[in-house]
Amino acid sequence: MKKIYYFPGLISAIIIPILFWYYGNRKFEEINLNVIDIAIPPKVRPGDNINNIYTFESARNWNYKKIKVNSGKAKENSNLYVSEMKKLQKRNQQRSGIEFIFDNNNTYGDFVSLLNDMHITKSEEYAVDLEKTGHLFVIQNYFLSITKDNFFGKDYTEIPMGNDTINNWEAYLKFIEPKGYDKFTQILTQLPKRAFLIIFGFLFLLHISMLSIKERFQF
Repeated sequence: MKKIYYFPGLISAIIIPILFWYYGNRKFEEINLNVIDIAIPPKVRPGDNINNIYTFESARNWNYKKIKVNSGKAKENSNLYVSEMKKLQKRNQQRSGIEFIFDNNNTYGDFVSLLNDMHITKSEEYAVDLEKTGHLFVIQNYFLSITKDNFFGKDYTEIPMGNDTINNWEAYLKFIEPKGYDKFTQILTQLPKRAFLIIFGFLFLLHISMLSIKERFQF
């Protein structure tokens, strides 16, 4: 059987993905927009329960250490903020936190820098008080040390301690872990942007090659 070599297709398979990567990447940089997905506590309306755990009002009067965020200096002071968050976690006091004070002169970069600091320290509980102060509050989750004396030898996944709760986070994270199609789409979102250009170039070349082969074998 005679082997068929489609040299124009082979050359295109090498050159076109490179061209897609080069020119597509330049255009992507021109139109690339970055956004941040954050959760904002719901507003409290007249007649609402101010102690609702889904609003910030239940934690508004906690013991907060106030830190003024100077305009355009958040990234420069990142080490200080990280240090303060780690101290907060180490103290592990109930109803405590840090209040980062913003004003109209602060920038988007200041806010993003603080979010990065919280990611570094794994400070997962925070609130943006857009309704009244406009400040960013980092809230400390209070953790109770579990021993045989206070656990009573029972296999509880939750132990209520006043307004605090100890959760079985390992089981919860396993429950919400994406599976199947959701996991596949999550992997796609984590790919570098250049990978999509290469994939698109490959699919385009594959389509052209299939059409060319079909035409050559038509009688």
